Amino acid sequence: MTEAIAEDIRRLEEQERLLRFSRFSADDAWALGNRIRDVATARGAGVAIDISLRDRPLFHCALPGTTTDNGEWIRRKRNTVLRLWSASYLVGRRLALSGRDQVEARNLAFADFSVHGGSVPLFVADLGCVGAITVSGVPERIDHAIVTDAIASFLIIDLGDSRLPE
Repeated sequence: MTEAIAEDIRRLEEQERLLRFSRFSADDAWALGNRIRDVATARGAGVAIDISLRDRPLFHCALPGTTTDNGEWIRRKRNTVLRLWSASYLVGRRLALSGRDQVEARNLAFADFSVHGGSVPLFVADLGCVGAITVSGVPERIDHAIVTDAIASFLIIDLGDSRLPE
């Protein structure tokens, strides 16, 4: 079990190294948000999608099958990314390996933060983490894969062996 978690962490860290933007505009958010929607639709995943900078949303979409609760999950996952500059799933896998929960290890209150998969940092060259790209609606590993696969496609990057098996 710990070997599988450690392998996930290795893959997730490599994804964060690869999935970085040289620049990011509102037009890019629209195009990427629609790409995420296309990936989710092709997989039959009823998800809510959010792309936000630290101070404002740039794209938000809720596909059939979602509920108002998905917006709350997005908020909590996004908060984790914006606080720690790491994918929510990576934070969760690191905590699983350590055997500690998010409150004990990082002082992340359950009401405001989630370490479930689906939110990825929006890294821009020379700026760092400027926002988060988040999906909610299906199991966390699939939420995460929808986001990272769409970003990789958008950036024309091959994730190779850093892609998580679903």
